[in-house]
Amino acid sequence: MTRRCAAIVGGGVIGGGWAARFLLNGWDVRVYDPASQAKRKVMEVIDNARLSVPATLDVPLGPEGTLEFSPTIEQAVTGADWVQESVPESIDLKHRVLADIQASVSGDAVVASSTSGFTPTQLREGAAISEQIIVAHPFNPVYLLPVVEIVGAGSGAMLDQVRESLESIGMKPVAVRKEIDAHVADRLLEAVWREALWLVNDDVATTQEIDDIIRYGFGLRWAQMGLFETYRLAGGEEGMAHFISQFGPALAWPWTKLMDVPELTDELIDKIATQSDAQSGRYGIRELERIRDQNLVGILRALKDRRWGAGDVLAQHDERVRLRTADDPVTEDDSSEPLHMLEFDVLPAWIDYNGHMTEFRYLQVFGDTSDRLLQMVGVNADYVAGGHSYYTVETHIQHRDEARLGQRLYSTTQVLHVDSKRLHVFHSIYRADGDVLVANAEQMLLHVDSKAGSVCAAGDEVLDRLTAIHQQHQALEPPDGAGRFVGQKRG
Repeated sequence: MTRRCAAIVGGGVIGGGWAARFLLNGWDVRVYDPASQAKRKVMEVIDNARLSVPATLDVPLGPEGTLEFSPTIEQAVTGADWVQESVPESIDLKHRVLADIQASVSGDAVVASSTSGFTPTQLREGAAISEQIIVAHPFNPVYLLPVVEIVGAGSGAMLDQVRESLESIGMKPVAVRKEIDAHVADRLLEAVWREALWLVNDDVATTQEIDDIIRYGFGLRWAQMGLFETYRLAGGEEGMAHFISQFGPALAWPWTKLMDVPELTDELIDKIATQSDAQSGRYGIRELERIRDQNLVGILRALKDRRWGAGDVLAQHDERVRLRTADDPVTEDDSSEPLHMLEFDVLPAWIDYNGHMTEFRYLQVFGDTSDRLLQMVGVNADYVAGGHSYYTVETHIQHRDEARLGQRLYSTTQVLHVDSKRLHVFHSIYRADGDVLVANAEQMLLHVDSKAGSVCAAGDEVLDRLTAIHQQHQALEPPDGAGRFVGQKRG
């Protein structure tokens, strides 16, 4: 599969997050930022992403793309499929940078701005190809938070292209229906931010007290149900209409100062900074980022287990990664040895309390290995859609050694027996470093008519391919452990 290329123009916190998001999902990435410390900062963001992103997944992402730091915008964007502009929020600066990008980028590439405030119309002033420029506004950390606001992509082929690209890297694109300054999310955040500034200014609450109220209270609800769905529950059995009729009149009461902004005097700035230092100053910025990421991973995984909210995006991305791996070419060039099937790294989510790869992940890998073999012989999506497949009816796993976090493993398969209805296989997992046997599994699969729910003969083409592999594997020594049962004594 041909890798795609993303160019990141501006390597700050957001640009670095975009670089990590694309890179870890297999895109080649070129970064342009003239600042002297840009490379160091981007690499630190990417290192954080390498720690946290795999912990949200249940499948290996596959190899990273390549990463380059380009000396010019021209070198960064030439040949790129996607350009993400993340320079500071100055419209004049953005106009100059976007003009330089369009001078070198292909006309069919997406040129997206991370701007949190400017509209596409403002960004497109004087542009060579105005419709090429859109807004793709993400949230920090870009490599973990999936939502991205899309503005200006229309409703046709351009929007489809944008959605496909972003979904391929595990994001949740939300198309904003109309242009408006600051889009949607930042307008909501601005309302809370203004009120929080007043509460600090008027000595009603400190920065920590405000943050505690959010993170111990409604922030937990917002993380999984948002605003309107949360208030729907507050309406009880009568629903949203009852909630609005009950609490709506309070909106006319003089509770809020949202339409009035406190003056950011030196005194107020010093008060906020002093309180913030007392609240979080004991942590360095990278330490705080790692704490944030670890907490986000925990929340995201809990949501993922329930396929709810942002967790559902992660679950869907797992499926896309599985399909992407399944699209890789499968060969059976040499069946005179056990077939080399999968290569993968032990993910953070696969580790148990002993620091080892946990038991059910071995079963997952052996199942994926069986799927790989079936794909090799023609039991693909079309075959399954036609109403036939193989079902695993028995598995015996033996654990021979340890697999720990980050270790590179690979699996092999030896076909022990094939007939029209049965497939008997022996899988092994090895550590790539030293070819150490870690575990093996003996499996029996039956070919079924999935619509009828009964065993039936496999298709001729599938059976012929399996038989050919089996005939070559008959010359191999029987694998150690084949035919064993639990508690069997060694001879």
